[in-house]
Amino acid sequence: MRRQAEGSELISRVDGRALEETVDQLLFGVRHSVELAVMSGGVFADRVTKVLAERASLAPRLVVRGLWSAEAVPDLLDLGERLRHLRMEIRVAEGELRELLVVDGEVALVRADSPELPLGYAVTVRDPAAVRVLELLFAGAWSGARRLSAHLGMGERLRTDQSRAILAKLCAGYTDEEAAGEMGVSLRTYRRRVAEIMGELGATSRFQAGLRAGELGLLRDKAV
Repeated sequence: MRRQAEGSELISRVDGRALEETVDQLLFGVRHSVELAVMSGGVFADRVTKVLAERASLAPRLVVRGLWSAEAVPDLLDLGERLRHLRMEIRVAEGELRELLVVDGEVALVRADSPELPLGYAVTVRDPAAVRVLELLFAGAWSGARRLSAHLGMGERLRTDQSRAILAKLCAGYTDEEAAGEMGVSLRTYRRRVAEIMGELGATSRFQAGLRAGELGLLRDKAV
């Protein structure tokens, strides 16, 4: 049975300075499942990873589903490696995520931002209905995310200088003729590569391709 202080509130705020202790308490006695959504490789993700690594031998049937922000993938790969012995699946989501930890479908921790606290703060949720809503929100984001292996393969192909240059041209509104001329390639070659990039991104329009490239951080520090 999960350890829980008597009279604890169904929903309560956690000061950022107590975040690590709260993560420890929530993962104490974890039995079968953890759902984790993270935006960065900061204190929250690091602490959850450390505790899960310690608890793994006590919960042999534990299944972990990790949902990572695309921009945070480089920072989170080392943390994922520390949990490679677990039954864990990682998916990558585009755009922003609300950092979230759901343990055994019974209790959750939702991270929030606060300019007053260096580590931010969080809210613990023990109300069954509220935890269920958070699980459904996680499931929705999970279903639209791609597997980490697919994301890494896509990232390698899209982060070439040529691919990033084409994406920058698309975002800047260049015509195909203008873009091909500036890049020194034939119009046919340029259009073929645009089609390939759109396929990689799962985009149905050039505008959508530009948006997804921005969400994935593919245009960072790339001049047109």
